[in-house]
Amino acid sequence: MTSDSGLQRLVQSYLDLRWHIDPVDASTAGLSDHDARLGTFTAADVRQFLAALKSIAASIEEHHPDSLDDEIDRTALLGEVRVAIHELEVERPHVRNPEFWLSHALRGLHVLLAARDRSPAHKAHAAASRIKALPVFLDAASNTLTDCPGVFVETATQVARAGQMLIDEVATELVPADEPDFPNTVRVAKEALTAFVEDLPATSPQGGSTAFAVGEDAFHFRLNYQHALSATADELWRYGDVLIQEVEAELATLAGQIDPRTPWPDLIERLRGDHPPVDQLVVVYADAMRDARGFVEARGLAPIPEAPLDVVPTPAFLRPVIPFAAYQAPAVFSPDRGGWFYVTPPDGTDPGATDRALRDHCIHEIPATALHEGYPGHHLHLVTAQRHPSLVRRIIGTPLTVEGWALYCEEMMGEEGFYTTSEQRLFQRLALLWRAVRVMLDVGLHTRGMQFGEAVDLLIDKVHFDRSHAEAEVRRYCAEPVYQLCYAVGRRELRALRAAYRAAAGADYSLRGFHEAVLRFGALPVSLMRWGMRLDG
Repeated sequence: MTSDSGLQRLVQSYLDLRWHIDPVDASTAGLSDHDARLGTFTAADVRQFLAALKSIAASIEEHHPDSLDDEIDRTALLGEVRVAIHELEVERPHVRNPEFWLSHALRGLHVLLAARDRSPAHKAHAAASRIKALPVFLDAASNTLTDCPGVFVETATQVARAGQMLIDEVATELVPADEPDFPNTVRVAKEALTAFVEDLPATSPQGGSTAFAVGEDAFHFRLNYQHALSATADELWRYGDVLIQEVEAELATLAGQIDPRTPWPDLIERLRGDHPPVDQLVVVYADAMRDARGFVEARGLAPIPEAPLDVVPTPAFLRPVIPFAAYQAPAVFSPDRGGWFYVTPPDGTDPGATDRALRDHCIHEIPATALHEGYPGHHLHLVTAQRHPSLVRRIIGTPLTVEGWALYCEEMMGEEGFYTTSEQRLFQRLALLWRAVRVMLDVGLHTRGMQFGEAVDLLIDKVHFDRSHAEAEVRRYCAEPVYQLCYAVGRRELRALRAAYRAAAGADYSLRGFHEAVLRFGALPVSLMRWGMRLDG
């Protein structure tokens, strides 16, 4: 789609630098040439990266495309580069968050283990190279990290435990044929990972319980350049608060229709006892995914890409980091176009733990989960974006659009009659309540001095999570500023865009037409879609 050769060269220059900085990101995108390397994020390396990124940003700023589509792509590309600069220069996760380093290294192994488009020999050689590089990589991390907030250290410690299991899995599945010393390489890497974790508490400062917060200026920077939003933290706080009240009222009304004598939180708790048996869990999700796809196709709600979505049990090496379920899109540049929806069945060794885990797979909740992750949610959206002729729209996007689209789809499918029971509608609104609470937690933790414990209590009070689940959620929120609000705020932006599109289209309006118009922009910010649809006047 992009006909501007100058812009194409700028996009390619940015990607070349991106893959050089982060070879694991290149592997994740399906580029096998970078599979044997890990990145490096020492202070000296980051200074060089920043200089190169700023040079590219200056060139993008000076470029003047001829068409509106190319100008939209240029704006998206510039926002992407500015956010990359901001992250390394202002937020500095490579200095403050040990999980930043661990996730890079472990993702580098996971992508090789899961890849279906590389030969076994290639994957084994690349995995061995990355495992061999791990001790030096972690030593660089130890020498770079300083004053890490305690919540980041706690998260990194948990990630490292999962990392030991992942290395064992790689050592079993991807054994290089020509490296007899591979077992020793694995042993040294695991010892380095253990030593890295043991040294982490020394980097945690005394006190500073909100040291994880990025602050209002950085928060607004991401709102503006990552999500192309003009909203402020204060406005979003108020929006989250109002949305919580609205959804709580809806939940009370729906619960009254199901059982007038039971308050909605108690009804939810009771209904969670309706779940599939362990041996049918994956089958039930697969059936729900098929139902969602069939509904979209029968109603003509959106074009369905030719890309399979496999519903499978979560591989053993991923279960520590996927306790329930998760979607994984195909790599952008891979010939393998299939996606995965992982479902993690309880192992059954502890009957009490099994029952608690199955309650998170309530049969009334599964339809919304399936459409959110599959059709017309993430899988349909992301695979469609990956086929776009514009390289920018294939690779650049904002979670405001990605997560907002999936949550919008939950609601839109309900409007179109997908949910067949009041219980299913009740659980979909519960999902919206959770996303509304996330808006206030995101803003509160990073701009209003909200303490970790306060956030946990709010999640328990409003959404009724158990404490361990709530703590795990909030740990992630602390490390991912301006992400959690994307679900509810993205939904709001897309609903407003639909209203503007409907008004402009008049008698020619169709829901499918709106969805096709959105999908033409990939996962670019909604405000850029509005610009491209000429609805900003």
